[in-house]
Amino acid sequence: MFDTKIAIIVRNNLASWQKLNVTAFLVSGIVGQYPDMIGEPYRDRSGNLYNPLSVQPMIVLSADDVTIAAIHRRALERDVTSSLFIEDMFATDHDAANRDVFAQFSPQDARIVGIAFRAEKKIVDKITKGAVMHA
Repeated sequence: MFDTKIAIIVRNNLASWQKLNVTAFLVSGIVGQYPDMIGEPYRDRSGNLYNPLSVQPMIVLSADDVTIAAIHRRALERDVTSSLFIEDMFATDHDAANRDVFAQFSPQDARIVGIAFRAEKKIVDKITKGAVMHA
């Protein structure tokens, strides 16, 4: 049905609240990059209106530190634009502070806790090699 695949990979040693927080932030980046992936608003039988949701399914994967760093490297090598969340962003409390702390790191020293991207299915499968379905 879709030529593309959306993958969200979170580091496997995070607290539950951190995994959920990171996933939400990463998905917002994907939606920002691909606003056309949002469908029409939902309406229930009583006429209540709800926010539109993604028209495309997403896969949530889990990986250790080494694997998530490799996934990040492979995404960069293939020029796949990603959403990235680093550990130091947990200590900030607003977007500008997130960008400030993010800018202090390079791909080699960033402590990545989550990455997400949308690309052709085969490319996503190659990039995410080593990650497992999140349980």
